[in-house]
Amino acid sequence: MLPFLSVSELQAQLRSKAVSPLEALEALEARIAAVDPSVAGYLNRDFAAAAEAAKTADVTLPLGGVPIAIKDVINVKGQPCTCASKILEGFISPYDATVISRLKAAGAIPFGRTNMDEFAMGSSTENSAYGVTHNPWDLSRIPGGSSGGSAAVVAADEAFAALGSDTGGSIRQPAALCGCVGLKPSYGRVSRFGLVAFASSLDQIGPFTKTVRDSALLLNAISGHDSLDSTSLKEPVPDFTAQLGQDLKGIKLGLPKEYFIPGTDPQVDAAVRKAIAQYEALGAEIVEISLPHTDYAVGVYYIIATAEASANLARFDGIRYGHRAAEAANLLDHYGKTREEGFGPEVKRRIILGTYVLSSGYYDAYYLRAQKVRTLIRQDFTNAFEKVDAIICPTSPEPAFKIGDRSDDPLRMYLADIFTIAVNLAGVCGVSLPCGFAQVDQRSLPVGLQLIGKPFQESELLKIAHAYEQSTEWHKARPTIG
Repeated sequence: MLPFLSVSELQAQLRSKAVSPLEALEALEARIAAVDPSVAGYLNRDFAAAAEAAKTADVTLPLGGVPIAIKDVINVKGQPCTCASKILEGFISPYDATVISRLKAAGAIPFGRTNMDEFAMGSSTENSAYGVTHNPWDLSRIPGGSSGGSAAVVAADEAFAALGSDTGGSIRQPAALCGCVGLKPSYGRVSRFGLVAFASSLDQIGPFTKTVRDSALLLNAISGHDSLDSTSLKEPVPDFTAQLGQDLKGIKLGLPKEYFIPGTDPQVDAAVRKAIAQYEALGAEIVEISLPHTDYAVGVYYIIATAEASANLARFDGIRYGHRAAEAANLLDHYGKTREEGFGPEVKRRIILGTYVLSSGYYDAYYLRAQKVRTLIRQDFTNAFEKVDAIICPTSPEPAFKIGDRSDDPLRMYLADIFTIAVNLAGVCGVSLPCGFAQVDQRSLPVGLQLIGKPFQESELLKIAHAYEQSTEWHKARPTIG
């Protein structure tokens, strides 16, 4: 079946004219019609526009004729961009995000909007105003978040690849829980122009794919400096596929003691340790390291991220676009009613937290102190990368949990990102890839291995990830849904 192909495999079929872009798109649409009623990964699909693009697609381009699913927080001209929130219900984007312009220039077809936690705030995709996405491996469980829809549609073969955003693990954690590859590039590698901001100093766009090679192909397309994004850096963009297939002789992988802790699911721990042994067999040297300020990462993140969210979400006031409350008595009443009606509980919680830590009398005690500790966390990684080429650890401390399990326990939900948050605070790159399964309630649930790389060294990170992937069979496993 065409939808089961990776991007690389689809490219080969398209270029050999064994299949046309329109046939690939139609096969994908049929797969979605069969499977998505159970998974609920898509919020919207524009098949007619995608079909027109497919008819004229140039398959000689790097991603020519390949349909790509897009998280509903990235603007695509003429398509809805709701951020899974009632406050933006019915909003149609008037422009393309830079990553979308670059995907189109590479020949890709942005197809379909994927579900997510509202404004990317969550770890389970249960916070969407438009319903919960289900994990394809067990429909009673969450797919992770906030990019759960993107991870689920790739895992369920409802997309050849997808884009997501990662603020504290929102690409890597759902990739781990759904058994696909999720790449968070270094901060500044990929333009954020056209990404609806959650926390501007942490957000980064990246791909979900079925293989490491596919992640490299998408990163080739979306990377590079953008004058429309002041945080985009003028770093050279290499061919991220160039080092794939090289051996790991001389590579040193750091094992951070702070990431192998009591409380991690025993099956997750066993799968990750087996992957570490596999790396040793491939010629890598394993070096024990310490990231001493790891214990502070979750606290620092939830101060900085909520503070930035409070500022960023102030623009949703019902005046310029989006939901507008009816029958407000005055302007302040209008703001209050609009935001009360439009935002969900988790978004409100984070806005309140962020406004509090930025308020007079608390700024120095919370926000300023958090920024200082963030510098210490970044320095931990700088010190570690003087000794090793990459860091290896679990992506998530446990497999996917049941839908509704943590809805009433926000703190326990926040701890789902305990192994991913520091990567965003430090601005480095990270990737999650499948490394095994945990048996839970007689179901096989994916386990993710996280590799963390030096800033702007995605080529080496992907080389290391690819070597492991190709020496195992985990990436070939598929859920039996549909």
